[in-house]
Amino acid sequence: MTSTRTRWRFRTALAELRTAQKSSSGAAAYSRFINRPLGRPLAAAAAAAGLTPTQVTLLSALCTFSAIGLIAAAEPNAATSVAVAALLVLGYALDSADGQLARLTGTGSAAGEWLDHFFDALKAATIHLAVLISWARSDELPPAMLTVPLVYSAVASTYFFGMIGADFLRRAAGAPPGAGSGAAYRSSPLYALAVLPTDYGLLCLAMLLLWLPVPFATLYTLMAAATVAVLALAAMRWYRSLTALGDPE
Repeated sequence: MTSTRTRWRFRTALAELRTAQKSSSGAAAYSRFINRPLGRPLAAAAAAAGLTPTQVTLLSALCTFSAIGLIAAAEPNAATSVAVAALLVLGYALDSADGQLARLTGTGSAAGEWLDHFFDALKAATIHLAVLISWARSDELPPAMLTVPLVYSAVASTYFFGMIGADFLRRAAGAPPGAGSGAAYRSSPLYALAVLPTDYGLLCLAMLLLWLPVPFATLYTLMAAATVAVLALAAMRWYRSLTALGDPE
């Protein structure tokens, strides 16, 4: 009976989640087309099991930081690279699931949102520092390459702050969700594909190449450069969107 009830709760929650999705504006392709669908059954399973959004957030953090620890501590090989990518992908899907569960159950809170952003900010910095440690042990990469993860860490942290800070200030000013310059364009599939190189989900998959220093370093460096370029454009857009609300300079 308990198993039957759990399956019914899962199917009911999964059906309800299809209509409880947040706006896709600004989301890159992996996050929009892969991660959110992956997070949906995880959120339904969490709802059927009686888990809270905070518990799902903690599970996400456990997966993510276990993977980051592996990057920093383990010698890269095919097995560890697959393990790192799998843990990061699962952690990212759970990161989507906690918000979906909160919307499904109406249990979202300021504390829960803060905790989610806290772990997001921590992983944005530390995943690149873990790559730095991994590269420092490699004999196949020149020492100058160590600057790439340092720059990537700074840019990723700045990008995350800029995105969250602009969203917070728009909401504080009473702007509707998704407001800002180019909101309609940023909801399009073309935009989602254009910003794919900056997608954290793509970085998760890129870890499959971690055991191949040169191919991984090449892809990683290209993603870092793309993130720098997108940050420069996004910073101007965020600033314009806030000045349009009448915020003082």
